[in-house]
Amino acid sequence: MPQIKRTLKGVLGGLLGLLGLSAVAGVLVTAAVTPAIAVAGVTGSQALTIFDNLPNSLTPGAPMEPTTFYGTGTDGKPFQLAKFYDQNRVPVSFDQVSPLLYDAILSSEDKSFYEHGGVNLGATVKAVVDNVRGTSSRGASTISQQFVKNVLIQECEWNVKPTLKNGKTNEKYGEQLRACWTEATEAKGADGIERKLQEMRYAIQIEKDFSKNDILLGYLNVANFGGQTYGIEAAANRYFGTSAKNLTLGQAATLAGIVQNPNRFRIDLEGGTYTDKDGVAHNGKADGYADTKFRRDYVLNRMFENGQITEAQYKEASEAPIVPNIKATTQGCAAAQDQAYFCQYVRAVIETDKAFGETENERQETLRRGGLQVYTSLDMRIQQPGNDAMHQYAPASVPGATYVASGVTLEADTGRILAIVQNTKFKNSEGAKEGETSQVYAADREHYGAIGFGPGSTYKLFTLLDWLEKGHSVNETLNGVLRSSGTYKLTVCGKPTTTITKSGNYRKSRGFVGTPMRFTAQSLNTGFYAMAEQLDLCDINKMAARLGVHQGSMDPVTDSNQLFESVLGSKSIAPIQMAGAYATVANKGVFCEPRVIDKVVSTEGKELPVPKQSCTKVLEPEVAATAAHALRGVMNATGSAARLGDGVPVIGKTGTNESYGTAMATASTQTSTFIFSGFDRDMNAESIPWNERKTLERTYGPSGMQLSQIRFPLSRAMQGAANAAYGGDQFPSPDRSLTRTVLRDLPDVVGKSIDEARGILQGAGFSVAVGDPIDSEIGQGLVAAQSPGAGRAPSGATITLSPSSGKKPEADKPEGTVPDVTGAKYNQAKAALEKLGFGVSGDGCKGGSTVSAQDPAAETKAPAGTEVNLSCEGDG
Repeated sequence: MPQIKRTLKGVLGGLLGLLGLSAVAGVLVTAAVTPAIAVAGVTGSQALTIFDNLPNSLTPGAPMEPTTFYGTGTDGKPFQLAKFYDQNRVPVSFDQVSPLLYDAILSSEDKSFYEHGGVNLGATVKAVVDNVRGTSSRGASTISQQFVKNVLIQECEWNVKPTLKNGKTNEKYGEQLRACWTEATEAKGADGIERKLQEMRYAIQIEKDFSKNDILLGYLNVANFGGQTYGIEAAANRYFGTSAKNLTLGQAATLAGIVQNPNRFRIDLEGGTYTDKDGVAHNGKADGYADTKFRRDYVLNRMFENGQITEAQYKEASEAPIVPNIKATTQGCAAAQDQAYFCQYVRAVIETDKAFGETENERQETLRRGGLQVYTSLDMRIQQPGNDAMHQYAPASVPGATYVASGVTLEADTGRILAIVQNTKFKNSEGAKEGETSQVYAADREHYGAIGFGPGSTYKLFTLLDWLEKGHSVNETLNGVLRSSGTYKLTVCGKPTTTITKSGNYRKSRGFVGTPMRFTAQSLNTGFYAMAEQLDLCDINKMAARLGVHQGSMDPVTDSNQLFESVLGSKSIAPIQMAGAYATVANKGVFCEPRVIDKVVSTEGKELPVPKQSCTKVLEPEVAATAAHALRGVMNATGSAARLGDGVPVIGKTGTNESYGTAMATASTQTSTFIFSGFDRDMNAESIPWNERKTLERTYGPSGMQLSQIRFPLSRAMQGAANAAYGGDQFPSPDRSLTRTVLRDLPDVVGKSIDEARGILQGAGFSVAVGDPIDSEIGQGLVAAQSPGAGRAPSGATITLSPSSGKKPEADKPEGTVPDVTGAKYNQAKAALEKLGFGVSGDGCKGGSTVSAQDPAAETKAPAGTEVNLSCEGDG
């Protein structure tokens, strides 16, 4: 419209005098009120030409409205979680506003509203004259014109962005918003005339397109009532803690007065809304909100003069002081209290997902101005027990260290995040104190999280899954004893490599020979080393990636493939990703991307598309079922403290990351929970002497429980609540081929040196133990016997080697006949047998007891030295 501005200034500012301008205004208003009257004359023709050249089409768009998040309460009903807004507004329908408010607004602002055609003749002429003279910039507008003015302000404000295109904060945001108001309300001279004429032109069109009631309601819904409070419903709640429908006479008159100059007459600033040249504050609690009261009383007087209230009502209301009942309108996730971290995750989704806008600016606009109703997956049936347990067991902070406690529960077959709990108090980074943060510990960096935390042995899941996927059995026997050399022959991305590690097992256990079933239940590090030797470390991390796991920094877990991090879980991963992985096992190998938004409703009540989310088969069902079979054993071993006993089958895995972090993963067939408790390792740097470092074992929570143990009651609280709400079925039976006992060819190593025999047997997949020397014809030190002997034996079985003593065995002794000693006294039978060269055993027999049975039986041929077992009667 720049060209129109130049035309108007040229015609109106240069040629027409005061009389001409008055005539123009009169003609325009007359045309507006009685458009059928013929207009003639040069001045009138010019006026109509100018008027016709102005844009005449104004379609009021949706005003800025808050976006509201909802969760589901313990009663199953939605409840408000948080709001985000540039303008706090709650649109209402016509019958949701008190008639007193309508009377107050019309009496003070436009008493002939239902009679005129959009403009007021006398008031408009005077306003135009005053604008030309520069003596006033007042509007004297009808409600229709004020509605137009507010719509235009809103359009201007829509174009002011809090964030610039480069992603930086718009430092002039507030200044630009104020400019929208100033341009629409305070322009003088030719600009003021243009503004007034444009208001009139649009007002005429609005009157044709909308009913009077719609215009009046539209005005009350869009108007500013001070600060970020917009619309009559938000104003009634903000200033008086009530609704627009329930306003009293005094309250209605006060709000009708505030709208005339919102930021001067607002009543939520006790210190006053402005100061005079001497620095004295006005319109605050100290002077009884004097300016607002004066305006309120004016409104009441107009209502009385117009016969809308009685004299008694007028006196009572005008004599009463203004008593605000200010209700906090905290926006953002802080209002969600213990649910703030869940809220923050939802906010991150809206700010990053293209379902809410192609650009970051568009998504920010949607969040703060779009008026969306966002129904989230939050379920207070799980969230509240998690909150309670977190308060009971986890401190908000620990002096001298950054302490982190987080819990998350997912629905296994949908990926819906049901709960996120955290030990800290929500506070944005500016001014945050110890125990306060806005970081979502359960989330990755893209969702306002940290860089993740070490999941410890819960990461062993991916070694187990890769083991099974490659056809190995959980009942295959392996040597899980820590090697004295610490040397392990591994494969990394197809390349053989040798790794030396001194890292053993919990409490310095050397480990044992066993199966992946036992290794998983006992979380045996060295057992998993032995498994990893038969796998590829890169494949283990690729398995994790398939199950939705990435590092908290958003980097792939496949970026680094060393033994300790790939098997024992020293990578930094967000709890939500680990919960999703265990949910995949519970969901028969189908991975569902975590999500938090169930439904989005627009301001028009229409459902909008939600962020895309998929469920994908990433494991064969038999692999998932067998992994679950192994993980069930954890709940009777290292994870027994998290066991529930509620009848719902649960799998699990514990994790410990040195003494700085512990984790607990659990899952039913319906839900999955992951708990992390630990210190930020940066706060426990290696430069700090060991005895001064914070460790979970030496630090206690508010309940007196070691922080290393609180994962268990937290897990019980959240998984138990999830079981109660969602239930759970029996897990599928494990695959037979993946639980088989594996037999291998066992070589014959008799006659080999001990070292050579050990190498042959270990190369064939067996463990080796060396027994005591035995007499043998074979040379001293060589293997004289092996047990079991050559043939077929369970994979990984321990083969005992007996070295030769170098002594020849004694010659075979002649056979003898075992005599019948039944019925004899034990001491007599023993002496008779020993005299013939037989050995004697008799458990429970005493010297005088009677022999009742013997083995071998009487008259049996047996070599000398054979042991005869006697059974006795009597106490001897």
